[in-house]
Amino acid sequence: MECVNQSQLTHFILVGLPYPPELQVPFFLFFLLIYLLTLCGNLLILLAVAWEHQLHKPMYWFLCHLSFLDMTVSSVVVPKVVAGFLPGGGDISFQGCVAQLFFFCFLGCTECFLYTVTAHDFFLAIYKPLHYSAIMNHKACLCLAVVTWLGGSLHSTIQTALTFQLPYGQGNRVGYIFCDIPAVPKLACGDTALNELVTFVAIGFLALTCFLLILTSYVYIVSAILRIHSAEGRHRAVSTCMAYVTVVVTYHVAGLFIYLRPGSWHPLDGVVAVFYTTLTPLLNPLIDTLRNKEMKDALMKLGGRKLLGP
Repeated sequence: MECVNQSQLTHFILVGLPYPPELQVPFFLFFLLIYLLTLCGNLLILLAVAWEHQLHKPMYWFLCHLSFLDMTVSSVVVPKVVAGFLPGGGDISFQGCVAQLFFFCFLGCTECFLYTVTAHDFFLAIYKPLHYSAIMNHKACLCLAVVTWLGGSLHSTIQTALTFQLPYGQGNRVGYIFCDIPAVPKLACGDTALNELVTFVAIGFLALTCFLLILTSYVYIVSAILRIHSAEGRHRAVSTCMAYVTVVVTYHVAGLFIYLRPGSWHPLDGVVAVFYTTLTPLLNPLIDTLRNKEMKDALMKLGGRKLLGP
């Protein structure tokens, strides 16, 4: 098959999710509703933390970053998923595909790193409470946040450059809901062995390493919780801990399922991709508001200010 270069390939077609015609409107409304709820939920968290001085702590500083990442990750993927239920909505320009892949890798990798940092912060808060303020000062929090964003940017730059230096000549239909790795390289007519190796190492290994570091942090956290004498304090710590474990497990298991199998394809991949790109960003604000007393109180105060005025 004759390969074409990027100047000849003008656009891709995102195949999206298979569905019967009678479900087109319900699916369109469902994903649109999920997207709007994700934006509203995470925006409320950002506003609550910004306006409530009691939440000006490292834990909520990183939570704000996670909420912003959830909003942006969702905005990179879900609008195009929603558009896919409209006539011609699956078309995406070549430049648009490059941008979507870059920003999704950038934001997704940054979020993975940030989950690890958040787990470490929680570990310090519970396991070393007397030294916590000295260790997690403003400068340390800022440096950790900057490193996570820079790490995600570097990772995404490498992945995007490797993906789009390939010659393409096997059509332009991406069998996925968005431009992602390894979906796009499947259309290349060149050797993709290097891409698959880098995907396995740079994504799979990093994600697995972060996941193991998070689990290690929570093992120490649980051991510290079991030593808390107060039943109320133990209950609050367990509640917060389980909330974050739920989000972390759902996020990492879905990601590992996709990226530790770069050379394979299964219809279930599309379902998993929908889960961790569409539903997981909605889980964070739900869990943070329903399982975190300080956040619930802050949201109630925020609602009271809106109703009563300044």
